[in-house]
Amino acid sequence: MSFVTTYSEHFILSTHDVTEKARQYARGLMQAGSRKNMDRMAEVVPDAKSRNLQQFLTHSTWDTRSVINHVAQDVNKLIGDKKSTGLIIDESGFAKQGKMSVGTSRQWLGRLGKVDNGQVAVFGALASERFVAPVDVRLYLPGEWTSDRERCDRADIPKNERKFHTKIEFALKIVEQARINRLNYGWVGTDAGYGKGPGFCIALARMSEIFVVDVHSDFFVYLEDPCPYIPEKKTKTGRQIKKRRTDHAPKGVGEIVSSIPESDWTVMELRDTTRGKLKVSAWKQPVYVWDEGSSEVHRWHLLATRTPGSYSDIKISISNAPETTTLKRLSWMQRQRYWVERTFEDAKSECGMADYQVRKWSAWHHHMALVMMAMVFMLSEKIKHEDEYPLLSCADIEDLLSHFLPRRDTTCDEVIRQMEERHRQRKKSIDSHIRRQRLLQMARAVY
Repeated sequence: MSFVTTYSEHFILSTHDVTEKARQYARGLMQAGSRKNMDRMAEVVPDAKSRNLQQFLTHSTWDTRSVINHVAQDVNKLIGDKKSTGLIIDESGFAKQGKMSVGTSRQWLGRLGKVDNGQVAVFGALASERFVAPVDVRLYLPGEWTSDRERCDRADIPKNERKFHTKIEFALKIVEQARINRLNYGWVGTDAGYGKGPGFCIALARMSEIFVVDVHSDFFVYLEDPCPYIPEKKTKTGRQIKKRRTDHAPKGVGEIVSSIPESDWTVMELRDTTRGKLKVSAWKQPVYVWDEGSSEVHRWHLLATRTPGSYSDIKISISNAPETTTLKRLSWMQRQRYWVERTFEDAKSECGMADYQVRKWSAWHHHMALVMMAMVFMLSEKIKHEDEYPLLSCADIEDLLSHFLPRRDTTCDEVIRQMEERHRQRKKSIDSHIRRQRLLQMARAVY
């Protein structure tokens, strides 16, 4: 894949050049079928060896951040735009066995829809209509990891990465990095996981970012200015009162939205889909958001959308978009988050995002950087061929590359050789297991 050579500056190290290994790994992500681990890559990519790819991923010193920043700038050149593009932040989970893989713990994995053992990462992606690609990633380390020095040492987590960060803190870091990279986007969008309270929205507002942040039904707002004030002291003794109060009662957004008359909802078409026009019923009104105790009061939009005729899928958001922003524009911005879910599906299904078999910090980040490179390639191909093949998908591109890139497993002798090698590896694992069991039996007999 000649595409990888545009990133070769990041793979030329002081003592050697690992660009060819990067090319082999990127090809493996496209060619290795449904299980894109390094053993399968070595079976299909000419001249690739599983051990060398493992070395490249785990021990090579190429800089992940410089590659990810390069990816972000390439995506920006393709779809960056102040009006039509949003910076969408979302997390994705990766189910894993055991406890050794960096960041692994029992936590909520959205793809499985339950708490399970796995890793979670916070991603930033640029989304413009149906074109979307990730531009940043941060691996979430639960407190049980950051407080365990020995565990961090085993996973080779850098000393400066061992401080616990919430997912909201990571989201803000992604926005800061997007500004450093000078990415062009018109707003920041997130799901309700980042709208649990006003803090995230207020932080974005202080950064002068426009946002559309989904919130849960128990997010509290005020229907009129709460006019916070510092109450007068009733006695001459005691400390000076500094915390502000209000005489107005807040209301949960769920309660507000549930009381909207049917006549106040507006039905509108937002975009084309494979099933026709996407229609929503939408409603908005100004509300006041106050972080209890502070002096700041914010007058923002409260937005709700749902499927016409249904109340089972209501999406509620808070936005600081300009007052002149139309209801249709706000609704469209809110619904652009859909494309990020699609890019996670493509990344995992077609580019091997979840197929890694690594335990250490650098290997995990190296893998993600290479997957993000592959996603840029996918995006560029879809845009390049949009006029001729407007429905071109990542699955189509993977299928074409799998057929037309040179493959290793094209002769009977090679296929048989690979099968025999797999059998040798299985036999080795079986023998190792038997030896461990015998040693355990001997130890029990002694004690």
